[in-house]
Amino acid sequence: MHLKSLLFVASLMMWICVFTSAGPIHAQCKVDWELGVSCRDVFVALVQQIKKWRSLAGCTNGGQKCLYQLTGANRYYISAKHTSPVTGFVDHLRFNLVPYALFTQCHVAALSVSEAWYTLIDHSTNYCNLYNLMEGSGLTEVEGYKEMTNDWICNQRSTANCTEY
Repeated sequence: MHLKSLLFVASLMMWICVFTSAGPIHAQCKVDWELGVSCRDVFVALVQQIKKWRSLAGCTNGGQKCLYQLTGANRYYISAKHTSPVTGFVDHLRFNLVPYALFTQCHVAALSVSEAWYTLIDHSTNYCNLYNLMEGSGLTEVEGYKEMTNDWICNQRSTANCTEY
């Protein structure tokens, strides 16, 4: 009887993975941005912001604009980690930069994924990990700024409070 229960649970988990693979299985966020500036400008702005927020100093008044760590970078790719100052949870960030319009504009495909596999709800932390860097670097104010995401590919995006997370 115990073996049948285990097989049922394994089958159920496989079914869930197959039919939910289009969206997140655990807390994560995918965002695309279009920006009217070069990918070089985007790269410099994001890397500088990650380095600026590497200590706890940005979180002395609350929020989570701190404890970012650059883990890799080249002119079209940035990877980083963010550690929550409250819980210590770690999220992995990735920014892919794709130039277009004769290299004068940049498409950014960003992803933040919780390291803890068991987190399903993150109160929009993964979205805020990405958005806070974009806003802090001033990229949300550049000409042609456009954000594309939704709650299916970005947990709880519609209820995000990035001053807190």
